[in-house]
Amino acid sequence: MQHRGEILEAAVRKSGIPLTRIVEKLGKSRKWIYNQFEISDVPLDILIDVGKVIHHDFSHEIDELNLSVLKKTVSAVDDANNTYEGNEVLYWKNKYLSLLEEFNEYLKKHS
Repeated sequence: MQHRGEILEAAVRKSGIPLTRIVEKLGKSRKWIYNQFEISDVPLDILIDVGKVIHHDFSHEIDELNLSVLKKTVSAVDDANNTYEGNEVLYWKNKYLSLLEEFNEYLKKHS
């Protein structure tokens, strides 16, 4: 299993943004961020929040986040399709994302 805290720490350090500035934007303390570095299964929402502050996409390093974001995207597209019925672009985007999600599930099962 991936140690999310180590991935988080590496990204934060690589960003070059001071820890003080990061935790201030998140409304947290320096101790809090250091604790996150030690946790092997940092919650995905924390990774997303820190990623926004440091302008980093963790979906490239964390598989679960990649699938989670994909599912949210598919859900958002479904909502958009219901709002804008008849929009061909949204239909094909939804179709593509659904197939991509099925393909990712297939790869997970057969790897």
